[in-house]
Amino acid sequence: MKPSPSTILFQGDSITDGGRSRNEDLNHVLGHGYAYLISSRLGMELASKQKTFYNRGISGNRASDLYARWNEDTYSLKPDLISILIGVNDAWRFMNDEPRGYTDRFARAYRHLLEETREVIPDTGLVLMEPFILKTGATLDKWDGWETLMAEYQQQVREMAEHFGAVWVPLQQTFDAALEQADASYWLWDGVHPTAAGHELIARQWLSVVQQSPLAIV
Repeated sequence: MKPSPSTILFQGDSITDGGRSRNEDLNHVLGHGYAYLISSRLGMELASKQKTFYNRGISGNRASDLYARWNEDTYSLKPDLISILIGVNDAWRFMNDEPRGYTDRFARAYRHLLEETREVIPDTGLVLMEPFILKTGATLDKWDGWETLMAEYQQQVREMAEHFGAVWVPLQQTFDAALEQADASYWLWDGVHPTAAGHELIARQWLSVVQQSPLAIV
């Protein structure tokens, strides 16, 4: 049985970034999103273990952007567990026909990143989080296209989680179920980016899945 992870790294785009600082200011270094909520909860509960939490999410990133900075922002940190949430910017560029969105490289870039990670740091645990959207704001006008493309991404990430032995954290159904309590913009203010309540929803789902998995942080 592997030892519990001591160094936990959150990677992704703006949803993970959460407005984090780019310096050593411990009051802001984890941002104000789900990564902060998970880290603060586990950090308090496991204070005697002194776990280390890093947030290297960068707003606007696609899967290919993650790979481009993986040496500096992942391998150099020597994480025992890497949690990844990526996909919405790949979809956004593609749906808006932006110059860098004509070729959809999401799955191939993501898979290449995971293949290399398994080669370079084979014992590191992987947590793959499901990309998600709701019908409001940025996704409203082209909802059918968004929904179809995101469903493809979700299936691809789920298959990669199985292939690479990663823990899969489903989130789309979590947000869909939350619509019974409040409308879409309450959770994802523009259909993509979470509100404070949306980040808490992600954090609770992450903890409920990961902490019942072989990668549990204890």
